[in-house]
Amino acid sequence: MSEAKRQAGKAADAAEDVSDSKAFEIAARAGYIAAGLLHLLIGVIALRVAMGGSGSADQSGAISALGNGPGGSLLLWACSIGSIALALFMLSEVFFGAHGMKDSDKLKFRAKNAAKGVTYGVIGGTFATYAAGGSSDSSESTQNVSASLMSNPAGSFLLIAVGAAVMVVGGYFIYSGVTRKFRENLSGLPGKGAGTAVVRLGMIGYVAKGAALLVLGLLFIVATLQNDPEESTGLDGALKSLQGQPYGAWILGVIAVGLIAYGVFMVIRSRYQKM
Repeated sequence: MSEAKRQAGKAADAAEDVSDSKAFEIAARAGYIAAGLLHLLIGVIALRVAMGGSGSADQSGAISALGNGPGGSLLLWACSIGSIALALFMLSEVFFGAHGMKDSDKLKFRAKNAAKGVTYGVIGGTFATYAAGGSSDSSESTQNVSASLMSNPAGSFLLIAVGAAVMVVGGYFIYSGVTRKFRENLSGLPGKGAGTAVVRLGMIGYVAKGAALLVLGLLFIVATLQNDPEESTGLDGALKSLQGQPYGAWILGVIAVGLIAYGVFMVIRSRYQKM
C-alpha cells in the first residue's frame, strides 16, 4: 500500500471518529433537553395544584403527561436515549475528565459526575419503561422503600442521612443560583440582553429547585423521626405539603414557576453546556 493510501485511510478513520464523537455529543445534549422537559412539566403540574387542580407533581407524573401527548412514545424513546447518552458521558468524565486537577479536586469532580451519571441513567431507564408501555409510581415506590428501611434502626439512620444529603444538595442549588456558579459550565452564551436573560432564568430555576429539594429532604427526616413512611412521598408529596402552610398555595405557585424556569433553562443549557 502506498503512503498516499495509508494517509487517506488514516484521514478517513479520523473523520469517522469525529463523526461518531459528534453524534454522541448531540445525543448527550439531548439528555439536558429531556431533563428540561421533566422539570417544565413538573412545574406546570405543581402550578395546577397550587391553583386548586390535581396531578402528580413528580417524575412519574411528568413522564406520563409527556407520553400522553402527540408522538408521546417516540418522544419518550428519544428522551431515554438522550438521558442514557448523557449518563454515559458523565460516567466517562469520572475516569477521563479529571486530568491536571489536584487530588482533592479530582475526588469532588469524580463524585459529582458519578452522582449525575447515576441520576441521568435512572431517568433514562424510567423514560424507557414508560416508552415500552410500563409505568411506575414515584410516591408509592418511595413509601415502600421508606417503610422497609424504617423497620430497623440502621435503615432509619440511612433515611435520615439521605434526607440530610438531599437538603445539602438543595442548599447547593440555591447557592449556585444566587452566586451564578452554574455559569462555569456554560460557554458561548449570546451577548447583551439574551445572555442576561439566560443567566437570570438559571438563577430563578436553581433557587426554585433548591427550595423543592430542601422541603423534600426535610420531609424524609421528619417522616423517619415520626416513623411514618406515608409522609415520605417524594417530590410530589413535598410540594403538596406546602399547601398546608400559611400562604402555602402562593409559595407552591412561586416554586412551580421557578421549576418551569429551570426546565426552560435546561433546554437552553443543552446548546451552551461545556462538553
